[in-house]
Parts: sequence; structure tokens; C-alpha cells
Amino acid sequence: MTTITDPFRLDGKRALVTGATGGLGAGMAIGLAAAGADVVCHDINAPPAETMAKIEALGRKAAGVVGDLSDRSTPLRVIDEAEAALGPLDILINNAGTIKREPAAEHRDEYWDLVIEVNLSSPFRLSREIGKRWIARGTHGRIVNVASLLAFQGGILVPSYSASKGGVAQLTKALANEWAVHHINVNAVAPGYMATDNTAPLRRDPVRSRQILERIPAGRWGEPADLAGAAVFLCSPAASYVTGHVLVVDGGWMAR
Repeated sequence: MTTITDPFRLDGKRALVTGATGGLGAGMAIGLAAAGADVVCHDINAPPAETMAKIEALGRKAAGVVGDLSDRSTPLRVIDEAEAALGPLDILINNAGTIKREPAAEHRDEYWDLVIEVNLSSPFRLSREIGKRWIARGTHGRIVNVASLLAFQGGILVPSYSASKGGVAQLTKALANEWAVHHINVNAVAPGYMATDNTAPLRRDPVRSRQILERIPAGRWGEPADLAGAAVFLCSPAASYVTGHVLVVDGGWMAR
């Protein structure tokens, strides 16, 4: 007998999650495993051992891949190694990212180049490579990009980050338009203010932290686990008719 939760299951699926050592990437990787997926976990310097252990504790397979996504040769290698480890992928979550805080008038070219390369160019290259394979194989696929509230707002002191996340939102729509006919769904999540390393400077600032919390209707910083359900939904058969969408997970920030 089928149940209402069946379309949300990911049994037999294989996923790659970039930037999976901690924070949002770990939360989504573990969420996918809880829904039944085997997961390849990526990070820049070392395999995400803790995340992989939690996935295996759920009874799923886990593998690790390593690579600096600011290097243009890395995305192809990461896809190759991920598929060699667990088999052909069904899901790609482009989570890895970086941020550099500096006033726009002083924002260095090297900051701009690094942030755009990691946050925008590498998701394109990873998506292009796996999308090419899915089209050739005639298989369905799911891509979830990680955007941000700064896909909609300008932010302060983060011009490169804001530009990259605005680009992620538009890239999501562009790929969705081209690939829906191939049964490849491309969506994005836009996390609100989450308790991660990227927001540590804001949370340490008592004035800025208070201002942020006063605007969030939920009254708290988000946690990585808050993003897991959204990622599972967008990767599951339940979202088969959802593509080109940027799903905001923000405790109500954008509604304020």
C-alpha cells in the first residue's frame, strides 16, 4: 500500500553534495540519506568524514571526493570520481560557496574573482557536466543550487557574494528552461539567516544580530537541518512538476 510520504522517498538514488563537511551542505546530505539516498560528499581539503559517518549510520552508502572548486579543472574530476565511487548520479546539490566581506569601493579583484568562480562558475560547470551525461543516458535528474536571500536583496559589504547568488538564481531558471524537456529538474533553495560559518561575524556582532533577529518572524537563526526538508522535496518525485523555482527558506524574512 502506498502512503502520502512515498513520493518524497529517494530510495535507490545517488547524490553528490558539494561543500558537505558542515553547515548547510552536511544538513542536506544527511537529509537526503534519511530519505533513502546514497551520497557522495565533497569538500575542498579532505573527505567530510563526520558527515559520511552520519550517512552510513542511517544505513546508506557514503563516499568522499576532494577538490578546490576555484580551479576550473575540478568540476569534471569531481563528477568522474563521484560516479566511480557510487555509480551514475541522479542528484546534484551545488552547495559549496565562499564569501568575502569588504566595502564595494575597496573590494579587491581577487575577492571578486574567487567568489564568482566558486559560487557561480563551478555550479555551472558541475551542472553542465552532469546534465550532459543525463541527456546522453536519457535518464531523469535533479539539480538543486544554493542561492541566498541576496539573490533578491543587495546586502552590505558583500558585492561579489550578492552578484554570485543573483547569478545562481538566474542560472537555475536558464538551465530549467533548456532541460525540462529531458526530465531534468533544476531548482534552487535560498536560505535565510542560518547559523553557519558564513554568518559567524554577524552573530558575533550584538547590534547586527539583534537587528536581524528582530526582522525574522520565526525569531531565531535557521539551522542546517531546516534546509534538509526543502532539499529532499526538490530532489524527490513529489517535485516532478517543479522546475526553475527558487524556494526561500528564511523563517519569514522575505515576508516581513
